[in-house]
Amino acid sequence: MSPPTGTGTGCTRSACSPGYLHTLDHRHELIPQGLLPGQYTRAAPYIFTSGEVIALMRAAGRLGRRLPAATYQALIGMLAVTGMRPGEAYALDRGDVDLNGGTVTITSSKNYTCRELPLHATTVAALAGYARLRDQLCPQPAGPSFLVSVRGTRLNSPVAGGVFAGLARAAGLRARSPRTRPVLRSFRHTFAVNALTGWYQAGADVDARMPVLSSWLGHAGPRSTYWYISADAGLLALAAGRMASVRGQHPAGWPAEP
Repeated sequence: MSPPTGTGTGCTRSACSPGYLHTLDHRHELIPQGLLPGQYTRAAPYIFTSGEVIALMRAAGRLGRRLPAATYQALIGMLAVTGMRPGEAYALDRGDVDLNGGTVTITSSKNYTCRELPLHATTVAALAGYARLRDQLCPQPAGPSFLVSVRGTRLNSPVAGGVFAGLARAAGLRARSPRTRPVLRSFRHTFAVNALTGWYQAGADVDARMPVLSSWLGHAGPRSTYWYISADAGLLALAAGRMASVRGQHPAGWPAEP
């Protein structure tokens, strides 16, 4: 699915991390490392390549039974094209996925909000195919969930996470550091990073569009979404390049480079 588009009110750069600000403008000073007590830092996100997503879909298709194979392919595809949280996907009921209208409504959100996401026609077709096979293989499910386990029950985080870890190994994916591992939530990170990268490369006003992406992801505000820029080296380089370009266009408003 294409990244969300639209306009909205901009976000002040004070919402960004110090490292991000310093990269864009050297006037922002960094506190020396070790001066203050240690604090928790978020791990760098694992960003899937398109080839890795394809490999994961193929690995899911090789699961021993047809229903789990179809369910995990549907789960992976849905997470990849919507960027929703894994828990939001597990919580979807059949009535939340409108295959006729081409939308999915997320009601069980981390921030207790409800949002409706449009689906591309290819996504709708894939989910409709899953729904038909699901109903054929599991005509009497244990509940109303859209995605079902082999027992007809709702997916849950421990089991789905374990199955996905096996799929990642089968697809040849490996951790890039002790804290940067391929997990189901990585699809959300990948969606956000790809959307922001596309905007930067297209020359769009990223600050103006950030609230749109924030709403799409179900964040409490753009501040949470800005984290992706400082967390991904490629995005940080694009942001720095954009700021350098702005400086070049308005030399009188910026101090000389050291």
